[in-house]
Amino acid sequence: MDHSSAATAGFVATVMLVYSIVLLALIAFTIWVYWRIFVKAGYNGAMSLLNLIPGVGQLICMIILAFGRWPIEDQLAALRGGFPGAPMPPQSPPPGTSVMPT
Repeated sequence: MDHSSAATAGFVATVMLVYSIVLLALIAFTIWVYWRIFVKAGYNGAMSLLNLIPGVGQLICMIILAFGRWPIEDQLAALRGGFPGAPMPPQSPPPGTSVMPT
């Protein structure tokens, strides 16, 4: 193996290492973002790990989020007294805060 092919092999190895690190960071970021979305929707955040299924993971997550009944919607309906269109009950201010009349 001459010097030119060794340099080329080193360059290819470096590019593959950088590519692998960027790819892993992108996968971790995607899982973190979906985790946050699932938690805010009222689901278990671990459902974001469905993204690790090659090819269909993100599609499954999008279908669940787009067409599924979110648990947080059920909680909101319960707070409204079971009526989907009913207004929210008034919230009391946190202790220690003063409410100024307007």
